[in-house]
Amino acid sequence: MTHLAQWIRCKAGTIQSCDRRSASAGWTVLCSSISYHVIRQACHMNPAVTRSLKMATHLSCGRVNLNVLREAMRIELREFLDKCAGSKAIVWDEYLTGPFGLIAQYSLLKEHEVEKMFTLKAGSLPSSDVKNIIFFVRPKLELMDIIAENIRREDKGRYSHRDFHILFVPRRSLLCEQRLKDLGVLGSFYHREEYRLNLIPFDGDLLSMESENAFKECYLENDQTTLYHAAKGLTTLQALYGTIPQICGKGECARHVANMMIRMKRELGGSNNQITPVFDTLLLLDRNVDLLTPLATQLTYEGLIDEVYGIQNSNVKLPPEKFAPKKQGESGKDLPTEPKKLLLNSAEELYAEVRDKNFNAVGSVLSKKAKIISAAFEGRHNAKTVGEIKQFVSQLPHMQAERASLANHTSIAELIKDITTSEAFFDNLTVEQEFMSGFDTDKINSYIEDCIAKKDPLIKILRLVCLQSVCNTGLKQKVLDFYKREILQTYGYEHTLTLYNLEKAGLLKAQSGNRNNYPTIRKTLRLWMDDVNEQNPIDISYVYSGYAPLSVRLAQVLVRPGWRSIEEVLKLLPGPQFEERQSLPPGLMKKRKWIDKPM
Repeated sequence: MTHLAQWIRCKAGTIQSCDRRSASAGWTVLCSSISYHVIRQACHMNPAVTRSLKMATHLSCGRVNLNVLREAMRIELREFLDKCAGSKAIVWDEYLTGPFGLIAQYSLLKEHEVEKMFTLKAGSLPSSDVKNIIFFVRPKLELMDIIAENIRREDKGRYSHRDFHILFVPRRSLLCEQRLKDLGVLGSFYHREEYRLNLIPFDGDLLSMESENAFKECYLENDQTTLYHAAKGLTTLQALYGTIPQICGKGECARHVANMMIRMKRELGGSNNQITPVFDTLLLLDRNVDLLTPLATQLTYEGLIDEVYGIQNSNVKLPPEKFAPKKQGESGKDLPTEPKKLLLNSAEELYAEVRDKNFNAVGSVLSKKAKIISAAFEGRHNAKTVGEIKQFVSQLPHMQAERASLANHTSIAELIKDITTSEAFFDNLTVEQEFMSGFDTDKINSYIEDCIAKKDPLIKILRLVCLQSVCNTGLKQKVLDFYKREILQTYGYEHTLTLYNLEKAGLLKAQSGNRNNYPTIRKTLRLWMDDVNEQNPIDISYVYSGYAPLSVRLAQVLVRPGWRSIEEVLKLLPGPQFEERQSLPPGLMKKRKWIDKPM
């Protein structure tokens, strides 16, 4: 994940929303478009709803209660399910199961008569004695073909009273409906609606659209649909949390989002929102303003888990052998074969403590925690009276949960350490840090050359070459030609298109004008810090053991002393710089004095 959230966790009253590593067109890509009666319900939650939110306590642990947003989305989902009266089976587009799992668990679906759930597959639907079949799908033409086949293969005699419904996520598509019509099944659907799942609350300070193709769509395909949904989402975010007085940004896509958001707000009645604002400032940044950060290897605990195993929808799948009981592991018999799946969020106390720490600082935290837990269990020997024994027993479930959490994270840390202590990892990290500190970025790198010769994974090669290109504001033509030739000859000429797309997206390019702007940007924004305290950090550069993410530095400077102090550097970054003010209704000015900081 990006590291704006890690800096923001140290700052009050701010929220971060981003797509993970592959990254969106803008850092702030927010919210789903939810009907206003739903917003009113979410903002005035009844006690029953409040009790249900105990399942998502990690969403209310920050300065902003994201349970309000989550509940608005749950209300809309419940309302759609209730439209389909009777027993139900949901047929899932498999890609959507993870994001929906963060909004609503099976228990909620079951309360609304969902009896079966299936994965969307070609062929016939699995047998089920339900009145309603609901397809939850993305608007993809290939999925419409599968749905049509499912419906045509239904046993009309046996299920003559069955109703079909389709819920498009995140938007309804005329093209998809036309495809269903062409296939002769459009009339089979009783309800055809959309569910704008554009914003997913991951944690108390983290929102994500989980739109993994947004960067590709914006920069390669010139498809700005994602930007529209970002603007729609911001409109809903403001409806729930109040008008954001100041909007600042950098980049073409960010400018488009801001313009659409302001226009949508005006069309909805201007500044009639009577909710006291929660946010002072919205910062919108194009992804291409900071291409360097997602290319570098993350060195926090959570970042390395994501690098090595991949975190999807707050879940990670890990090698099972490290999590087998000791006796079972020693015998070597009946070892688990299924990956160990763990949910990672701040609801887990230990994970909340270590997730943002540099990996070199994690061992001491786990060791200290082990001693505390051990001492707590030893306390049973000191319990003499009935009252003391009763108190110990009442604490036992929490202590056991802490011990299980410690065991899991100790195992994960061991898995990660096996990789970070390897020579291959060290060599790769050394080259990355040389590039980011400005060392030998204009030459053919011998390590990259050796990796190509050894036919290391192509993604590793491309990541390093693109990193070098970004840190040199483009490669010299002869250096670029050498890398392209070596890659094509080693990995195959089918990757000509891969290299073309990287160039079109700006990740890989030839240097123009013989000018490297990166040293100026690096020095002015202090992107490289030689003296980094990984154990007790005082600067965000600890997350990469030296490199301070450019996007975070821009956010820091905006807070103090303002962007006017770095106007010359901002001109070196792509896209326009802008600031917008949104007026608040009379009587809704913040109770605390709002300090107007210049850009």
